[in-house]
Parts: sequence; structure tokens; C-alpha cells
Amino acid sequence: MNQSQCRDVQSRLAVGLVWLLIGMLLLGFAQTAVAKSPSTPFPDYAKLVEENADAVVNISTVAQTPQVRSGFPGMPVLPPGPLGDMFREFFNHMPEQRSRPARSLGSGFIISSDGYVITNSHVVENAEEITVRTSNQKEYTAELIGADERTDIALLKIDAKDLPTVTIGDSDKVRVGEWVLAIGEPFGLSHSATHGIVSAVGRDLPSDNYVPFIQTDAPVNPGNSGGPLINANGEVIGVNAQIFTKSGGYMGISFAIPINEAMHVADQLREKGSVTRGYLGVIIQPVTDELARSFGLNNTKGALVAQVQDDSPAERAGIKSGDIIIRFAGKDVERSSQLPLIVGNAVVGKEVDVDVIRDGKKITLKATPDELGTVGFRARGDLDKYGLAAENISDDELARLGLRYGVRITDINRDSPFMGALRSGDILLEVNRVALHNIDDLVGALNDAAADRPVAVRLLRGRQPLFLAVEIK
Repeated sequence: MNQSQCRDVQSRLAVGLVWLLIGMLLLGFAQTAVAKSPSTPFPDYAKLVEENADAVVNISTVAQTPQVRSGFPGMPVLPPGPLGDMFREFFNHMPEQRSRPARSLGSGFIISSDGYVITNSHVVENAEEITVRTSNQKEYTAELIGADERTDIALLKIDAKDLPTVTIGDSDKVRVGEWVLAIGEPFGLSHSATHGIVSAVGRDLPSDNYVPFIQTDAPVNPGNSGGPLINANGEVIGVNAQIFTKSGGYMGISFAIPINEAMHVADQLREKGSVTRGYLGVIIQPVTDELARSFGLNNTKGALVAQVQDDSPAERAGIKSGDIIIRFAGKDVERSSQLPLIVGNAVVGKEVDVDVIRDGKKITLKATPDELGTVGFRARGDLDKYGLAAENISDDELARLGLRYGVRITDINRDSPFMGALRSGDILLEVNRVALHNIDDLVGALNDAAADRPVAVRLLRGRQPLFLAVEIK
């Protein structure tokens, strides 16, 4: 073999070696890609829909818009006497604008074969008629068992048997990134399915202290409210409740109530028509980086106590303004927004340990939660016979007003015995010396009132406390 042939062989060997190296590199990349490929394939969405769609229902409601009395807006309430009687008689004979039925649509899902249905409380709020339509297009008139506005959960009952039901999952096991499916009735389009992933868990929203929301990017639109959020195993892990929007439609962010919270509420509504929660009596705020440094702390965990309510469980336990609550009833408080839910789920009347940081040191106190005032509603009509509409007041607003309890009047019918005495916006504090923590207290006090004498009503009108005597029988 001459020198030229040797160079040719060497060149061919070099080229072959280069291709061999390239082949080995490509094989390595392929193996890495296989190793990094998802171990779990995309869910079979068609199968998930088939398994769950029959248990998803359409909910439609009819409510009468409040009657509007003709007259002079803002006219003051006149005191008893001939002049007041003359003006009231005059306005009672003025024409009244007729109320119109307001209709709304939402979704829900069947949790028991005998007809219990979960939906959002805002879907059925103020409803005079509730109709549930199942997947076979059969319609039922639903009974409102109860609703809890703090979690936006309502429980309905329809008269049916052997209904298809969903499978309830465990929302505590939900992980960010897992696939989810939403089924509902957006814009009245029955059994529409959309999918996405879990974007966040334990999401806190400013207006909802009792719900650690599941955030997803599954497209949810008006009408989806109350429908199920389903995981890849076909289990319901949430109740679709809210969207973040500036346009009224889907913008990529949706929120669902964790099913564990929803079922906890539904069980209480089924048992007694309302929800019992623990009450501590503190106004709290987050621990910011600046506040943590000023307290000499190396983290921002806990809930900073800004104010302690008088004669509250917190005051009796020795909790003080400036304390940082880091653990309550055996549960860590990582963020201030977690405390209301933890306290709310505590057993009323049972003493619990409360760990706080005070002056840089951890101390353990003993607290016994009272019962938090109910914010919810049962079937409409409890106050109708008195010609009144009312709403419960949140604890935060009561604290801002310097009140411990109260119920706000929202509307007064023209034929109400309270017409001319009460005003929309009045905060009723007591009826016949019975403290009004919620609407149920107001209904009970009015029902128990003696027929032979006026009821004594203590109220707050603006900043002015008043006593009124009203004949209601």
C-alpha cells in the first residue's frame, strides 16, 4: 500500500469515526428525551365526560326584582302624628312600578342518587323558583335546603331516585400542573366541556376568607358556576365558582372551591340548613417583610393581630394586639388568610391551643371559640310576611362599624307594617331585646313577638342609634 492509499484509508476511517460519534450523540439525546417524557399520558377526556356528564345538571331560577315605590327618593321618615299619617296615606295611593321576573342560569352536580345537588349560592340567591334539568332533559322543581354565602355553596334537593352521581375526590391531594376538566352550562349551552391544568392551590381572594381556591386555566364562562371540576381519575375536586375578567368572559384565570370544603358545608346544610363556624374575635393582617424585621423575625409566617374584639374568645384567651398567631388548634398558620378558615372549622365551645409570637418569644394560650354569626339563607319567604328583605353583615364590616352583631334592611314593601318606620340601609340590632346576629334571629324574634303590643326595635341609622315601636300584628 503506497502513501496515497494510506492517506485515503485514514481519511475514510476518520469520516466513519465522525459519523459514529454523531450516531452515539443522537442516540443519547433520544434516550434522554424518552427519559424526560411524561410518564402519564393526556387524560382520556372523552371517557371522563361520558362518566360524569349525566350527573351534571342545568339550574335555572326565577326571581322577582324588588318593587319600586313611587315617591320622592330620600324623603325622611316622618314622626307619628297627623302630618305623617297624611303623607303616608298620599304615597300609599301613588302608582307602583311592577316587578319583573329576573332569570338566571347556572350549573350543578348530583352528589347522591336520591336527588341532592351542589351548586353555588350566588346561582340561587333570592330565587323564588329553582328548576333543575338533568341530562335526559327532565325538569324538576328544586327545594333549597340551605346556602352558605361565605363559601358560595348551596345545597338543593329534587324529588327523584336512582340518579347518576359524581365521584367525590380529595382536594387536599390536588397538585399544581395536573390536568382538569370542567363541565357546565356556559351561556345555557348544555354539557359543555373544557380542560386545562391546575395553576395554583390555596389561592386567597380578598373577598373570600373561608375558601382556599383552586386556580386553573380551564375556560370557564358565565353559566359554568356550580359545575364540577374533575381530575384525570374522573373525581370531582372542586366546584367552579369564579373567573377573573375585565370583559365578563373568560380571560385565562378561573377559580374553583375545593370539594373538601364544599362537602363539609353541604353536610351541615343537609343536617340543619345552615353552617356552624368558630369565632375568635380578632382583626388580622399579613406579616410583611418590613413588619417581620420590625418584630425581629426571620420569616413572614403567621397572622398579625391588629385588634382584639371586646369580650371575645380572643380577649378571654389573653391574645393581644401585636401578637402573631402561628398555630391554632394544631394547624400551622402560614399566611394570615388561612386563619379564618382554620378558626371557622374549629369545634365551637372546645378549648384549643393557640401559639403566638409575642416580643420575639413563642407562647401558648388557651382559647374556646364561640359560634360565628351565620351568613347565608334558606328558602326565600321567611321575611316576606313582614314585607321585609334583609341581609347579614360580615364580621369585617361589623368591626369597622364598631358593632358585635346586626342585620341590614335592604327593602321594605309598601304594605309592610314597617313601612314608614324603617328605611332601607337601617341596621337592626335588637327586636324585643333579642340580639340579631343573622336573618334567622330576626325572623325568630318577629315570630315570637306578642300579638297584643308593639315590637321594640333597636337599630342604627347612619351613625344614630334609635329605638322604635312598631305594630306588626
